[in-house]
Amino acid sequence: MVYWILNESLSVLLFVLWLGMNLYLFIDTFNWYEDEDAFLYTRVMLGSTLAWARASATCLNFNCLLILLPVSRNLISFLRGTSFCYRGVLRRQLDKNITFHKTVAYGVVVNATIHIIAHLVNIERFHCSQSKQAGGLSHKLSDIGKSPNESYLNPIRSYDTNTITEILTSIAGMTGILITMSLILIVTSSTEIITRSFYEVFWYTHHLFIVFFIGLVIHGLGQLVRGQTHESLLVHNVTYCKEHYLEWETSAQCPLPQFSGNVPASWKWVLGPVVLYICERMIRFWRFQQEVVITKVVSHSSRVLELHMKKRSFKMEAGQYIFLQCPAISQLEWHPFTLTSAPEDDFFSVHIRSVGDWTEALFSAFGAEEKTFKDPWKLPRLAVDGPFGAAATDVFQYQISVCIATGIGVTPFASILKSIWYKSCKQNTELRLGKVYFYWICRDPSAFEWFADLLCLLEAQMTKKGKAHFLSYHIFLTSWDESQATHIALHYDEKVDVITGLRQKTFYGRPNWDNEFKQIAENHPSDSIGVFFCGPKSVSQRLQKMCNLYSSADPRGVQFYYNKESF
Repeated sequence: MVYWILNESLSVLLFVLWLGMNLYLFIDTFNWYEDEDAFLYTRVMLGSTLAWARASATCLNFNCLLILLPVSRNLISFLRGTSFCYRGVLRRQLDKNITFHKTVAYGVVVNATIHIIAHLVNIERFHCSQSKQAGGLSHKLSDIGKSPNESYLNPIRSYDTNTITEILTSIAGMTGILITMSLILIVTSSTEIITRSFYEVFWYTHHLFIVFFIGLVIHGLGQLVRGQTHESLLVHNVTYCKEHYLEWETSAQCPLPQFSGNVPASWKWVLGPVVLYICERMIRFWRFQQEVVITKVVSHSSRVLELHMKKRSFKMEAGQYIFLQCPAISQLEWHPFTLTSAPEDDFFSVHIRSVGDWTEALFSAFGAEEKTFKDPWKLPRLAVDGPFGAAATDVFQYQISVCIATGIGVTPFASILKSIWYKSCKQNTELRLGKVYFYWICRDPSAFEWFADLLCLLEAQMTKKGKAHFLSYHIFLTSWDESQATHIALHYDEKVDVITGLRQKTFYGRPNWDNEFKQIAENHPSDSIGVFFCGPKSVSQRLQKMCNLYSSADPRGVQFYYNKESF
């Protein structure tokens, strides 16, 4: 419970504030349209679906105000570097920007659904009010505005028209269809199965948000919802005249009411975030124009492509990530990759595993599949946006850090361990970080190839400086064939591991996280421990549960702070 309060309290608070603001806006708008005299005659025709439509529209505008902010990565990176967000709890909150983006997206979907259903009912009721069979006040209101230059309340002017035709020929109807179709495509392409297997579909479809926002701003120009004007209310008392609607044309007390449409308001909600996002895209475009020099290309046997690059004024921190674009493959797609170089290197590097269409195309473009050497001037151009802050950059903020990775998820820790190695090589360099527990779970033995050399160097350096205890690494191999198992068994008694070349032997199978966390908690009974993970959701949930379970109820005892890479 203590762990949950320390780690999730701000997230829960922000969620409650967001949910509370949605409820407040919904209830406040709903009550206003249910009680306001200006919309009394509109309610006669539409009933409560008027309030449902307007309340959901207000909440939709509020969520559209928020939805672009979490994906403005330069803004997030800027906030992360400010002194205000120096504390770990605030920085961890910024690392959950994509989670918040998804939460707001759910709010958009829910309110859009309510708004669409309510207005479909409203249009049908508007249409029915034109019928002579409707009779009474509702039909009387629909008759207002039949003469030229008269104001009207019912936007559907004739019962003979078709409801679907009215939707397809009105501004509100056409933009509503455009917004709805854009939203459906954006949401359905954001499912995990699409983002994992068809990332390009997700990437391109997500840019329909431009169509969505343009449609949202124009949508209100249709002025489907109309109410009585202020001037009309002064001379036409709705409380009295509602009961005497048959006398409107003849009574001086009840002249014909005058109506007007609601002034479009969506643009006021989204103008600020849209301008901010345009600035974001301008920064990305400026970075796109900057020259990136590729200094080294290495193709590893585990289908991992290593790229070394240089770029003017490029400054990074250990654990950060960049976005890469290859115009030869796609003019629009940017993909995130964690930096595997250290700030002390005179280059920056990434390791890219071939897992999708874009990475496959990148492999081919660099000749990695054919293992052929290409002259530097023949290599495709790359554009780089970043670097950006990530959860792993906070490893140095703790005295004890636990770094856990699966497969290629080891990349952020490669940068961190390299930086530690550089710092350990310097004289009189003191680190706040006093102990690192490093776990790497991998299926393919060949995946250790590019990373093992770094661990060997770090192991030797720490032993030389008398800090062999500084790094405790645990490497787990989860898949092997019969010949590999025989080879491992024959060389098991050697001083170094047959796979990694390290003194620490490789474990076979999956780690028992209960035992691992219990041991770490016993080793550091009164420390604050940062747990950093990069890998799949299923393992992440398990690790978060372990952090919760093994954090002490006493604030003075051991506390595990969970941090997950998400970009």
